[in-house]
This record gives sequence, C-alpha cells and structure tokens, in this order.
Amino acid sequence: MTTAVAAPFRFFALQVAATRRLGPSLVRVTFTGPELRDFRSDGRDQSLSLFLPHPGQSEPAVPLELGDGWWHGWRELPDDVRAVMRSYTLRGLRADAWGRTTEVDVDFVLHGITGEAGASAEAGPASRWAARAAAGDRVLLLGPAVADNRAIRFRPPEDSDLVLLWADESALPATAAVLETLPAGTRARVWLEVPHSGDVQDLATEADAEITWFVREGAAARSQGSPMALDSLRAAGLPPAARPYVWIAGEAGCVRQVRRHFVAERGVDRRRVTFVGYWRRGLTEEQLREQAA
Repeated sequence: MTTAVAAPFRFFALQVAATRRLGPSLVRVTFTGPELRDFRSDGRDQSLSLFLPHPGQSEPAVPLELGDGWWHGWRELPDDVRAVMRSYTLRGLRADAWGRTTEVDVDFVLHGITGEAGASAEAGPASRWAARAAAGDRVLLLGPAVADNRAIRFRPPEDSDLVLLWADESALPATAAVLETLPAGTRARVWLEVPHSGDVQDLATEADAEITWFVREGAAARSQGSPMALDSLRAAGLPPAARPYVWIAGEAGCVRQVRRHFVAERGVDRRRVTFVGYWRRGLTEEQLREQAA
C-alpha cells in the first residue's frame, strides 16, 4: 500500500468566484482567494471542511484568533452565530504557471432543494447556502497545504489488477475525480446511484472503465435504505482479478451493505477495501459529531 504523510492542514479564507448547476441535485461552486496559493492536493477523494455563514452574516464565524483553540471556541459560539461546518470532497483545482493554486471546485448535493433557489423542509443549511451562492460570498476552507495527505482515502495497492467503485450522489464528485486520475489501461468497474436522470454525467477517464448508473427517481428501494445497485452487483460478472481493490463511499448504511457484499459474498480481502460513510440517513453532521464525541 502507498502511504500518506502526516500533512498539516490550515484555514483558507475564500470567496465564491462562480456557480454552475450540474443537474437537479448538484451545483458546482468555484472558490478563489489569494490564500489558495498555499493549497496543495493530489486530488482523488481529497476531504475538506467548509465553514459557511448563516443568512444575514457577511462571513462565517470561526474564532481563528484563538489559534489551536479555535475548535473549542467555535463549539462555544451560539447556534445561530457559529459557522455551519460541512465535510466535502475536492472536485478540482486550477493552478497558475508557477504551480500556485488559483481556484478550487466543490460540488454540493442539493438535498431537499425544489428549484433553483427554493428549498423544502428537508434541505439543510449547506444545501440552502449552495442553492443561493453568488460571486463574492465568503467562506472558510480547512484543507491541506501538502499534496499527499491523510485526508485522501483512495489508495489502491500498487499490485491492484482491478478497481471497483460504488458511490451515491454525495460521493459522485470524489468518484469523478478518482476516475480522472486512473492511468490508461487500468481496469475499473463503477456503480453510481443518483436521485434524478438529469444527475447522470459524462465522466472523463483514461481507464478501461465500465460505468453503470442507477436513478432513484420513482423507485422505492433506496427509500428503504438499500442501495439500488446491490442486486446489480450480485448479478455482475466481474473480469477475473487476483488482487482487486474496492472503494465505497456514500450513505453509511448503504456503504456497509456494499462492503459486506464484496468481502463476505465476493471474498475480497477486507484489507483491500476502503469504505467511507459520507452521511447517515436521519442524522445531521452535527448529530454525527455529537455521537463521535
């Protein structure tokens, strides 16, 4: 296995440069700012933390003046003041001729958004912010200053002879970024689950990748907490491989089911399976943090 260095992470004060709707459920927000010159990442499924302002605030409230004590100070702020923190993956970055990062892209899933700027009661604060984001809006990003860092989880062993990916819409940006990094000749099989047919994207890759999409629109299986792709996974005839590597990301309950399929039913060595729960049905990120505390 390849290994990551213990990379330092730091705050970057950014502002929105542009937004672009990718489909009914996704919007891409491009961020910029002079501090990005120190941002470094090898991409793939690079994890980031974004701090967003509440409506009426000009910038997110994070007590950076406390230095290493910012976390405790942030937790002590009133709920309606404390910046909204959400975890995302880096979709892409652009650099200048000297290798200094100038822009980063983050794709937001618009949970519960009913229109370009409308939201249902299910929409969380990050979805509402992303649906209304405009050029100049200010955020804080907690991200890496070293390209190879511990917040990159996709790390296939060098001897892998097949890459298998499963993701829902929350991990679609990471999957797209991973596919872009796979070298030509890499055999890959990919299963992607999205809410609407309009969320299906053309994904660029030089790998020998077979991509299967599942659309939940009008389907009941996913609402019961089961990944739609599971039956297809069980029926899939995979190419022969002695050393496959599996990466699974999305809703935690579905991730567990897909991991169980590959390990218990397919016999994949559990040490060659990376699985990440990006969210959990029925719980906010704040509730998940409380459970982990």
